[in-house]
Amino acid sequence: MPHVITVVDDLMFQSRIREAARGAGVEIRSARTPKDVLEAARDGGRLVLVDADSSRLPWGEAVAALRADASLAAVTVVAFLSHVHAERAEAARAAGASRVLGRGAFVQELPRLLAAAAAPVTVTVTVTVTEENDR
Repeated sequence: MPHVITVVDDLMFQSRIREAARGAGVEIRSARTPKDVLEAARDGGRLVLVDADSSRLPWGEAVAALRADASLAAVTVVAFLSHVHAERAEAARAAGASRVLGRGAFVQELPRLLAAAAAPVTVTVTVTVTEENDR
């Protein structure tokens, strides 16, 4: 089942994410280690939300591990943090975050992020048929 993975230890933000996810009809799975993130992503995770302000969770390692697995390249990673932590923003980008947002922008963007994660995936396949002439 498609779901959103959170690497968040801030209870206020975790609660805010869960509430928004409930409204969007999206399942949330919390992850605390890189192994947890990889397992949840392989089980249908479409979006990973990372609190880059956390000093207790190995979020950088988790994002790097996710990006090291080519089969998970389509998983979007959004890191959020206080705008005053420029070095952490750069670390999130270096680890492979798809987007890095300040906390205020993250809160505004959260409903759209969750809606995109909940949307059905559309796959387009193009088939080319060639006809060979026998001579």
